[in-house]
Amino acid sequence: MSLPTRPLLRDEVECSRKVVLAPPSIRGVDPVTAPPVEWSAEVMQLELNHVTKTYRGKQAVTDVSLRVGPGVLGLLGPNGAGKSSLMRILSTITRPTTGTVMWNGTDIVARPEPLRRVLGYLPQDFGVYPNLSAGEFLRYLAAVKGLTSRSAKERVDELLELVNLTETGSRPVGTFSGGMRQRVGIAQALLGDPELLIVDEPTVGLDPEERMRFRNLLGDLANDRIVILSTHIVSDIESIADDIAILTAGELRRRGTPEELLRSADGLVWEAMVPVDAVTEIRQRATITRTVRTAQGVRVRAVAHTPPMPGARPVEPDLEDAYVNAVHSPMAPAGAIR
Repeated sequence: MSLPTRPLLRDEVECSRKVVLAPPSIRGVDPVTAPPVEWSAEVMQLELNHVTKTYRGKQAVTDVSLRVGPGVLGLLGPNGAGKSSLMRILSTITRPTTGTVMWNGTDIVARPEPLRRVLGYLPQDFGVYPNLSAGEFLRYLAAVKGLTSRSAKERVDELLELVNLTETGSRPVGTFSGGMRQRVGIAQALLGDPELLIVDEPTVGLDPEERMRFRNLLGDLANDRIVILSTHIVSDIESIADDIAILTAGELRRRGTPEELLRSADGLVWEAMVPVDAVTEIRQRATITRTVRTAQGVRVRAVAHTPPMPGARPVEPDLEDAYVNAVHSPMAPAGAIR
C-alpha cells in the first residue's frame, strides 16, 4: 500500500485519532480471555448543559441543553443553524465557549479521552487520499487507530460489504462519485464499532437508493448505541429518528418525538387550489411548505394560524410542516433538558 501523498485535513486527523479502538473480538485479542467489554445501553448518556460557542464575537451555538440516550437523535435545522458547530463540540474537536458536555457523568471538556475511545465521527467535509483504493484508505485509518493488520483487513472487508463497496473497493478513491466517497466516510466512522456515532450531513451526494440504504443502516446501528444525525433534510430522519431536536440560529427551538412535533402543528396546516399569480401574495402572510402546479392552477400547502387563502381547508400536518412551524415560531420550552 502506498503512503498518502498529502497531509490529513484537520477534521480527518481529529477523526482518525478520536474514534474508538475495536472491541477485543476484532482487535486480534482473544475474546475469551480478554476482560469483558461493557456495552450496557443503560449507562450510555450524553448530556449538554447550557452550551454556547462563539467565533470572533459571533455566537454559533447559544445556550443549548440536551440529554441523549441510545437511539437515533435527529438534529434538524437549516444551513447555518449551528449544527456543524455543535457536532464538532460533541466530537471533542472544539471546546464550547461556555457550558459543559458530559459522557456518562464525565466532563469531556476537561477529560475528552473517555468519549474519544467510544466515538465514531463523520464530519461534513470528509477528505480522502485519491490515489489509495477504498480498502487501502480504510486499512490506513485502521492502523492509525491501532488495529492489527489481520483484524483491520477483516473489519474493512465487513464494512465495504456493509456500505456496498465490495466490488469497487480496489479502485482509487479519486475515481469515486460523491456518493461513493460518502460511503467510504461512513465506513471509517464505523471502524471501531463505536458506542456514540456522530454523522454530520451524511447523505449529501447520495442518490435516493443510497439514502434509503444509509437510513436503514443507521436505524439498525441504533439498537445498542447513540446515533446523532445532523441534517437539513427532513426525509433523512423521519423514518428512523425516535427523538428530534430542531436547531435554528444557534438555538434549540424545539425537541420531541416525531409524534410530539406533529401535534405541535395541529390546526396550523392548510391547503387550497389557487391561481398562479396568487402564490406571491400568500407567501406574505403564511409559510408555504409545498406547491404543486396542475392544469387548474397551483395546489398550495402552507403553515399559518388562520386560513391564509380563500377556500383553504385544514389538513393533517406532516413532519416537514412541523419543522417549518418550529423554525418560524418563537422559542418553545422544549429547548430545556429532558
